[in-house]
Amino acid sequence: MDTVRIAAWSGPRNISTAMLRSWENRPDTVVCDEPFYAYYLQQTGLEHPGRNEILAHHETCSDATIASLLEPKDSRVFYQKHMAHHMLPGIEMSWVSRMVNIFLIRDPRDMLTSLIHQIPNPSIEETGLPQQLALFHLMQEQGSAPIVLDSKDILLNPKIVLSALCNKLSIPFFDEMLHWPQGTRETDGIWAPHWYSSVEASTGFVPWKTKGIEVPARLETMCLECEDIYKQLRAHKMTV
Repeated sequence: MDTVRIAAWSGPRNISTAMLRSWENRPDTVVCDEPFYAYYLQQTGLEHPGRNEILAHHETCSDATIASLLEPKDSRVFYQKHMAHHMLPGIEMSWVSRMVNIFLIRDPRDMLTSLIHQIPNPSIEETGLPQQLALFHLMQEQGSAPIVLDSKDILLNPKIVLSALCNKLSIPFFDEMLHWPQGTRETDGIWAPHWYSSVEASTGFVPWKTKGIEVPARLETMCLECEDIYKQLRAHKMTV
């Protein structure tokens, strides 16, 4: 069986975990959750919530992680949730040419007003947007055409967008992608208690609505930089 390997590249505080739930609920799909997170924390020394547990329970070698992403799977689809900012300069990146690469983007103002609850003063690197853009250009240079999805489009019309995506990937769409059982998953990273409370309480995609929350003044300059990158990526988004 030829497995469709999907590498879904996101930044934090997007709908990446809801998308993980969606794909895991398919009958033909296995998933993995942020496989480079432990490596990222080990290399950067950042003090993220649950750092010690993450380092103790997840793979910290990037080469071993890459090998696991390429090993044979007894499933039609292998969906990988990746955080773009986890891909540090020392990681060998030729393996991404063997993936179907999807970029999940979100309006930076909505993203930042959520992110500051976990990281009060994030750097632009911690938004993942510069890394998403660099990865997008790398894949274009490799001759691939990455798929860009805006989370707002998905939340407004999940069935339409996911059906179109599956059609583009030449795989069937399942209605099971729209709803999932409430609660935790064995496939969730050990960091889930610190980040996944909303998705653990969910049973499907939460309809999009405006947040009406302002970005703090101290982050406005960075937000404008994020918006510039977001617009560059959004120019390539999938249309339905």
